[in-house]
Amino acid sequence: MIIQGQIIDIHQRRIFPGELQISQGFIKQIRPLQSAPQRYILPGLVDAHVHIESSMLIPSEFARLAVVQGTVATVSDPHEIANVLGIAGVEYMIQNGKQTLFKFFFGAPSCVPATAFETAGAVIDAEGVKTLLSKPEVKYLAEMMNYPGVLFADEGVMAKIKIAQQLGKPIDGHAPGLRGTDAQRYFAEGISTDHECFSYDEALEKLKLGVKVLIREGSAAKNFAALIDLLPQFPAQIMFCSDDKHPDDLIQGHINQLVARALMGGCDLYDTIRAATINPVAHYKLEVGLLREGDPADLIVVEDLSTFEVIETYINGQMVARRGQSLLQSVKAAVPNQFNTSLKKPQDFAVPLGKGGKVRVIEAINGEIVTRSSLADLPSIAGLVLSDVNQDILKITVVNRYAEAIPAVAFIKNFGLKEGAIASCVGHDSHNIIAVGVDDASICKAVNAIIRSKGGISAVNHQEEKVLALPVAGIMTNADGYQTAKLYSEIDHFVKENLGSTLHAPFMTLSFMALLVIPDLKLSDLGLFSGKDFAFVELFT
Repeated sequence: MIIQGQIIDIHQRRIFPGELQISQGFIKQIRPLQSAPQRYILPGLVDAHVHIESSMLIPSEFARLAVVQGTVATVSDPHEIANVLGIAGVEYMIQNGKQTLFKFFFGAPSCVPATAFETAGAVIDAEGVKTLLSKPEVKYLAEMMNYPGVLFADEGVMAKIKIAQQLGKPIDGHAPGLRGTDAQRYFAEGISTDHECFSYDEALEKLKLGVKVLIREGSAAKNFAALIDLLPQFPAQIMFCSDDKHPDDLIQGHINQLVARALMGGCDLYDTIRAATINPVAHYKLEVGLLREGDPADLIVVEDLSTFEVIETYINGQMVARRGQSLLQSVKAAVPNQFNTSLKKPQDFAVPLGKGGKVRVIEAINGEIVTRSSLADLPSIAGLVLSDVNQDILKITVVNRYAEAIPAVAFIKNFGLKEGAIASCVGHDSHNIIAVGVDDASICKAVNAIIRSKGGISAVNHQEEKVLALPVAGIMTNADGYQTAKLYSEIDHFVKENLGSTLHAPFMTLSFMALLVIPDLKLSDLGLFSGKDFAFVELFT
C-alpha cells in the first residue's frame, strides 16, 4: 500500500511532500516526492489517560468511535471496573480490547478500593498489582490517588510503588491541589505524572519538579484553557488526555479537538502534535508507530491543519476510519456484573432534623470535579429536612449496590433541577448508585430504575422515566456505541430541558460527587466526607 501527501515529520520538525510504502502493517519506506496531494500525514493520536468505562462503552465499542477522531491508542486506567470486579474486571477489558485493531494499553489500578471510607466490590492488594504489572498489556501503575498514603508512607501503598519500580513500569500520579513540600515528597517517590492540575501555577510548580503534566479536557473536567500556555515552555513534558468522556462527546471529538484548539491558539505545530503522539508513546513505552521507517503504520490523514479534521485513520496499515465513518466492526461481549441490593422506598431517603442549626452543603462546580462546602438553612416539615428548589439545594444520596444498607443522604447545590431526579451507577470510584433530586419520591423512582437494570443512568419526573441500561459491571453497555450515544444524548437533553439542570454534563458531574479523593466535600455510601481533612464530617453543624 502507498499513501501520499504532505508528511509531517515531528522528529525533524519539517513538512515535505512524500509517500509511505506500507507492507505487512509496517512502514517499509518513506520517500520524498517533488509534489504530493495537499493533505497532511502524521502519527495517530494517543489519549494519555482515560477511563474507558466512563464512556459507558466496552473497549471494542469505544474504539469504533475514537478512530473516527484520529485516535489510534489509549493509556487506559481500568480503575472503574476493577472497583466492581477486581482483577477479573481488568482482564475483561484486556480481552475485549484485543478483539479490535485499536491499541489499548492498560494500567494496574493502584487504589481498589480507592479509600477505606466507601464500600467497593473488590480489593486489589500489592500481590494483585504485581500480577497485573507482569502482563505485557499492562504498562504502568495507574494513578496513585491515595496521596495521603504516599505522604504518610502507608505500607500497602509503598509496596505497590516498589513493585512498579522493580518491574520498570512508570507510576501515574493524582494529586489535585498538592503543592509545596507535600508535592515534592509525593513525586520524590517516583511518581511521574499528574492529570489533576486545574491552575497554571499548580501545573508550573509540578513541571519544574520534572513531572509530566497531562492537560485534561473531558466531559466534566476541563483544564485546557488554564494550562495550554505551558506547552511552549515544556514541550517534552506535556501530554493530552480526556480522563472521562461520555459517548455523545466522543462522537464530537477526542484528542483531535485539543490539537485543533492548541493550533488555533497559536501553539507550535510540532510541539502540539508531539504532546498527542511522541510524549505518551515514549513515556509509557507503547507499541505505537510514530511515522518512521520500520514503525507500525499507525497514522492519520488530515485535510486542513487549521480545522484538523481527520479524514483517514490507519492502525497497523489498515484503514479503520474514513471521512467520519468507522470501519471497525462491533464484537460480541459478555456481561459480567455484581449487583446485590433490593428496591428502595421513598422513606429510605428521609433526613430527620439534626441538633445543629445549619446543614452542610456540597457545592458542585460546572466543568470541575472539585467541589466547595457551604452552610445553609433548609425548610423542614414534620421533623424532616427538605430540598429547597429556590436556593437550588437538593437532596443527594449514595446507595450501596453491593449489599443491603441504609442509603447515605446529604444536600447539594448547583444542579439546577426544578423537578424530578437523576441517578447513575457510574459513581466514582466504587460505583454505588448516586442520585440527586427535588423530593424523596423522585429520588426513589430514579434509584429503583437503576436497580431494576442492574446498572445504568436514569432521569425521572412524575410523568416520565428514562433509563440507559449499563449491564456490564453496572457501568458499561455492550450495545452499539453510536446508538448508546444517541440514547445518552436524549436523556441528557431531557435532564436539561425538562428537569432544568444548568450543568454542561449533569451525569458526569453527578458521577464525581462520590469521588472522595477530590476535595472538598463529597458523599460516599457511608456518609459525608471532607477531601481536605480526609475524614467524615457531620451533616448538621
